[in-house]
Amino acid sequence: MIGWIYQAADRMRRRALGGNSGRIGEDMAHRFLRKRGCTVVARNYRPPGGGGEIDLVAWHEGSLVFIEVKTRAVADFGAPDRAVDAEKQRRVERAARDYARRAGARWEQTRFDIVSILLEKPPRIEWQRGAWSGS
Repeated sequence: MIGWIYQAADRMRRRALGGNSGRIGEDMAHRFLRKRGCTVVARNYRPPGGGGEIDLVAWHEGSLVFIEVKTRAVADFGAPDRAVDAEKQRRVERAARDYARRAGARWEQTRFDIVSILLEKPPRIEWQRGAWSGS
């Protein structure tokens, strides 16, 4: 029953958001991660001083996880996770350090993941745990 409700919500969201595949992907990733035991505690976190954004922040198996969500309509230009280059990682890490400090979490208990989404029918979602290590 709940699956049907999510499908209807997805259809309405796609109509309302039009070409905003990033927002649609973040919504899908949020639900995907929740179903797999993550407790999402923040979305689109930006530190007060700027310098990066974290799409999703979650607790999973005792780790504070910073998640970058990459969504593509098609895979014509490669897998979505290929867009997470070294510069993007540095910006996410900068924001993650701020979040971890404010949350009182030890840096050793953090992890960086990527959720890649291809908006096919049905959508293809891949979760890369420990996609890179924070410096």
